[in-house]
Amino acid sequence: MTKHVPVLLDSVMNSIGDLRGARVLDATFGAGGYSRAFLNVGATVVAFDCDPTVMETVKEFSDEFGARFRFIPKRFSSMAELDEKFDAIVFDLGISSMQIDDASRGFSFRADAPIDMRMSIDGPTIADMFDVWTVDDLTKILRDFGDVRPARAIACAIKDKRPKTTFELKDLIHSPRDIAPVFQALRIALNDEMGEITRALDVVPGLLNVGGRCICVTFHSIEDRIVKNTFRDWTSVAGDARMPTLSKPQFELMRPQAPTDDEIKNNPRARSAHMRGVIKLC
Repeated sequence: MTKHVPVLLDSVMNSIGDLRGARVLDATFGAGGYSRAFLNVGATVVAFDCDPTVMETVKEFSDEFGARFRFIPKRFSSMAELDEKFDAIVFDLGISSMQIDDASRGFSFRADAPIDMRMSIDGPTIADMFDVWTVDDLTKILRDFGDVRPARAIACAIKDKRPKTTFELKDLIHSPRDIAPVFQALRIALNDEMGEITRALDVVPGLLNVGGRCICVTFHSIEDRIVKNTFRDWTSVAGDARMPTLSKPQFELMRPQAPTDDEIKNNPRARSAHMRGVIKLC
């Protein structure tokens, strides 16, 4: 299994600044790479993750860091339930290496396994949803989340064959260039990934202290667009429809970051990554 390497970690740490004594919300705990970096420089961390397979790592962190680490086993949109403030809120969006590398999870088309793709290992699987989604539903999913050109043809094939394994699904996709986008689109739809991002970002302004920073690392053009547009709304004088009209911006944009050539060479997952951030001014 490939060792998980946090993408753009140095950029994230440099963008947040001094974390000694700070309170950080790690919205996407995963393998704990970001959380460990925050804790190692003296921060207190509250972390979210809905994937129960992270619990062994969570126990290790709890044993090592004690009260400075708190874990909430929920989707990160559940941060709306919190009544506390943070100096930084960090999202590492998309799918984690450990989820892809575990063939039994059904995320990867490189190994044969039941088509699952549930990040939370709860609720219906992709295979289950093939009995629920219509051809029109599947066509829209493949177009919107994968930019798949033969979307309707693939949707019809899926509804006709109702594949149960990753290889059965892959065999229905005639062009190799469409395989990864199809798997990606189905995963995004099943886990409502874009809805999760929108719901979580909605509550970030109320959770940040003045001077606090929200950092998002994105891997997909749609999630990056959501983040970019949300941050643009926050940094406009009028604010967006969910925030009161302001005489001055409530947030300041930070300079976007992209991985260096060296980072991409050492960690190919970083290739499509972008980091965006904002600072709360008032």
